[in-house]
Amino acid sequence: MSGLRWGLIGASTIAREWMIEAIRGAAGEVGAVMSSDPERAQRFASENGIAIATTSLDALLGSGIDAVYISTTNEHHCSQTLAAAAAGKHVLCEKPLALNLPDARRMVAACKAAGVQMGTNHHLRNAATHRAIHAAIKAGHIGKPLFARVFHAVYLPPHLQGWRIERPEAGGGVVLDITVHDVDTLRFALDENPVAVTAMTSRGGMGQAGLEDGVMGVVRFENGLIAQFHDAFTTRYAVTGFEVHGEEGSLIGTDCMTQVPKGEVLLRTRDDERQLSTAHENLYLRAVRLFGDAVAARGAPSATGEDGIKSLSAALSTREAARTGREAPIDLTTRGAYGTNEDLAHAR
Repeated sequence: MSGLRWGLIGASTIAREWMIEAIRGAAGEVGAVMSSDPERAQRFASENGIAIATTSLDALLGSGIDAVYISTTNEHHCSQTLAAAAAGKHVLCEKPLALNLPDARRMVAACKAAGVQMGTNHHLRNAATHRAIHAAIKAGHIGKPLFARVFHAVYLPPHLQGWRIERPEAGGGVVLDITVHDVDTLRFALDENPVAVTAMTSRGGMGQAGLEDGVMGVVRFENGLIAQFHDAFTTRYAVTGFEVHGEEGSLIGTDCMTQVPKGEVLLRTRDDERQLSTAHENLYLRAVRLFGDAVAARGAPSATGEDGIKSLSAALSTREAARTGREAPIDLTTRGAYGTNEDLAHAR
């Protein structure tokens, strides 16, 4: 199958910096871009060689595209996904999928009802470091995993701040922006699901309107493993990392919680200490390639819509745990009824 023809819903920074190149690298074409701001849409299209710029979702969906990449602010994801599914377009959506679980479940159900693929753009699953950690655990190199630690405290640069630190109604704050990635990466590497979380959030001066810009917490998984995480927008000089410690060894990933294909993984056991082989490649290119394979019935997206529901659930429970000061359960249910009969008709 030749590459897909894509429409971009959202003239976003991530689309410009990462996804357009990834789509074209996977033999795809970016046919149209939509923004609520007509000048932004036209400028984005001109700067990135895209033929069609529009402010109309219907116009974008009717422009001869096969799939959409949704990177608008989070409160729009649900309605835009439902519209794309109703138009028969495959959907790759940024995380978090939505601001609540019922909407996220409706999105996944709508795509299933329409017979289109849906993926969540959890890019870190595609990192060579995390795939090496996953493979090493599966191969039994560290025995039974007991603990994990994620260091994902970074500095959010000014050009990415905006709604992330200003708008609660858009899903701003570090938990919905970064903790969702931590949980998805843990689920992928460990091949286990989280069941509960405890957490505390902080405000270091960047977050506005009551939004958190830092969080620390502990997630408990079904197999008894507990994982510690630290996420922030405010740490300029921290190094990211991902560690898994087992009965017979440890896997220590450094400089790996990033969009850039880099980092390394150290395997340490009683008898050995060595760097694992990591064949780095563009994380987003791999995601787009696997999504295209899924459309062609040759596998599944690197992260499915169901994966997006589970990471969202863990993030929402993290906020609840921080609010109440108590452990919060994580709801892993991925199926839910449509809100109304109109939703079901719209998806079809």
